[in-house]
Amino acid sequence: QVQLAESGGGSVQSGGSLRLSCATSGLTSGIHTMGWYRQAPGKEREFVAQFRVTEDTTNYADSVKGRFTISRDSAKNTLYLQMNALKPKDSGVYYCNVYLYTRGREYWGQGTQVTVSS
Repeated sequence: QVQLAESGGGSVQSGGSLRLSCATSGLTSGIHTMGWYRQAPGKEREFVAQFRVTEDTTNYADSVKGRFTISRDSAKNTLYLQMNALKPKDSGVYYCNVYLYTRGREYWGQGTQVTVSS
């Protein structure tokens, strides 16, 4: 059974940093992508960053380029998101996402809250 568990969220002031982690279990093979999404109150969930395991590439939303860095510890099957120079508009619930091509489906974590105050 695939499980994703985010941690590392919290409250910071504008300009601060946070590092999110996504611990995974049940992932044996077939990982296509691992990524982060976020959802602010009253808004749609949006893409933040993604690591394409099959291609060993990363991509970011324009709004976070140069400030956020996604990384992965394959030995621990853990995904990270280093967030620097945080802005109030970065606030929201951050979700970890994994797509397995062997099962043709994606999985989501429960989310971790990030609040950035001005």
